[in-house]
Amino acid sequence: MHELNVHKIGGSCLRSRSDFDLIADKLSSFSGKQVLVVSALWGVTDRLIRAVNEPHYANKLVEDLRTQHLRISPDISKSSWNSLFEKVLSGISRDLVLLSTKPNQIQARNRILASGERLSAIVVANNLTNSNLPSIPVGAEDVGLKIQGHGAMKRVNLESSKLHLNLSKKSPIPVLTGWFGEGEDGDITLLSRGGSDHSASSIAKLICADRVILWKDIKGIQSLNPRWGIPTNTIPYLGYNEAITLAMYGGASVIHPFSIEPLISSGIPMEVRCIFAPHTPETTTYIGPDIITQDSNLKAIGCKPGISVIKCHAPINSKILSMLEQIDITMWSIQTKGNFAYILLSSSHMESIFPHVDSVDVNHFTALISFVGTIPSLSEFDEDGDWHEFSKSKNGGLFAVNTDNLEYLLRKLSANLELSC
Repeated sequence: MHELNVHKIGGSCLRSRSDFDLIADKLSSFSGKQVLVVSALWGVTDRLIRAVNEPHYANKLVEDLRTQHLRISPDISKSSWNSLFEKVLSGISRDLVLLSTKPNQIQARNRILASGERLSAIVVANNLTNSNLPSIPVGAEDVGLKIQGHGAMKRVNLESSKLHLNLSKKSPIPVLTGWFGEGEDGDITLLSRGGSDHSASSIAKLICADRVILWKDIKGIQSLNPRWGIPTNTIPYLGYNEAITLAMYGGASVIHPFSIEPLISSGIPMEVRCIFAPHTPETTTYIGPDIITQDSNLKAIGCKPGISVIKCHAPINSKILSMLEQIDITMWSIQTKGNFAYILLSSSHMESIFPHVDSVDVNHFTALISFVGTIPSLSEFDEDGDWHEFSKSKNGGLFAVNTDNLEYLLRKLSANLELSC
């Protein structure tokens, strides 16, 4: 049986023609059968979101998209995918007209937003074919990928999804659209931003892949989000639950929080690789079964600035949970201690929440700090912040902190806990 790999290509790896040549080179190094899941080209989804929210911005959008994609793959007009390419562009034009008269037409909105992945799949498939890697663009909803849930909690329905893909070794490489699928109502439904990672891992589960590889523009997963400008090392290995903790609470967008769950029951490994660097231990993070030993150490620090904690009596009033779901607010965590429950979420959401509740006890903190792996002693950092523990487990812990200088605290944590380069 030949090896079966699922590759997810993110938008940050889809910027220029040279990026597409790199993709072909990377895929050529793998044996067996390859399956691709793609995001939209760099910047396209943001432009589409702006177009559906600001109709006046949509002028010339279709021609701009045509130019952007033809710049990457100029011979599309001569390829067998030209009619599909033009069909997607025409669909955007029609739905923009529809939205101009019916701005709440959710189906038209979703079709427009999903078109970025459709165009990307066509361009990627065409370029791979030109590189002697015969490929075919595939709409995820057309081969049976089903989406369930509401708002930010949408995810692939693994029970009802039945993928119809030709995975024989000699068949073309399927280039599937990420980020969306068929909803419970039969129409196109979108996942949350970054959801193409979840699409890829779900597809890997459904086709019993040997592994899923997320291609990024950074060298694996770092011990601290690079946004802080604090150099740290690449994490060589994360257990599934460690990766989930870091994705949910780490403040990093390297992997989607839902991308790990589909892999756990089958033990499918995930690799986070850098498409712009050679494949080495310094550029790759492996994710697999949790391995806890006496020698386990701290692997990463996550930080989400600006958190609020809603305190209420346990069990939590169902009205509060339904209210949060109705206004599409994602809770970072729910913790129960004694007779009280604590809901952790972004402080930016509080303005939306207050009109929907009579009175709640709310505390605000500078940041939510997560420790992935062995939790360190925080006594040496007491003078740098006021720490409040929310949860501990074998995979790490969550702490809210108030501090006058968050960046300084993170630098001190990274240095003293030996995570800095």
